[in-house]
Amino acid sequence: QTRISCKDVPAETLYDVLHDTRYRSKWDSNMIETYDIGRLTVNADVGYYSWKCPSPLKNRDFVTLRSWLPLGNDYMIINYSVKHPKYPPRKDFVRAVSLQTGYLIKANGDGACILYYLTQVDPRGSLPKWVVNRVSQFVAPKAMKKIYKAGLKYPEWKRRHDPGYKPWVYPEQNTLPSVSLAELSVQHADSLENIDETGLPEEHLSTSDHEA
Repeated sequence: QTRISCKDVPAETLYDVLHDTRYRSKWDSNMIETYDIGRLTVNADVGYYSWKCPSPLKNRDFVTLRSWLPLGNDYMIINYSVKHPKYPPRKDFVRAVSLQTGYLIKANGDGACILYYLTQVDPRGSLPKWVVNRVSQFVAPKAMKKIYKAGLKYPEWKRRHDPGYKPWVYPEQNTLPSVSLAELSVQHADSLENIDETGLPEEHLSTSDHEA
């Protein structure tokens, strides 16, 4: 769990940043690929995300059900991993599991907000303890700073890239295929292959992937 105060970034702007998959490649240097798979309701969808892990670890990917809710001047986005029959685990990634991940964006006066982030993730694989410790100490806080900086730059970027297109705000713009809840099931970690990475030496960890 972590938080960051975002001066000069309104809550609604940060909400847009976290939703806008077209913009994500501009700030998320750990991302390999992300895309929306389909929609369940006006405020819930299923999506795919793959994450570039520090070398020599194997890269991870997720299929998640995401839902969102405006709360007056505040916003909430949460997700958890699901199984989709058309998007099974891939050989080139370790399928990780989001038990529950959430963002809470609270307005903090005029043109400012506070971003709260809470995640419970099973990365799968028998990872060494030093990897888990390093990720918790460095990756999440750095990601929060990236989101804040992305929020500062987003309005100008959005003005040049389809400024009126926000299907997370205007559901009538959503052209994703419908997904039935019956097609999905909760992704339990124990049903996935466990990759043993406990033998990886700490001195061989590439930090360049997540230090940017």
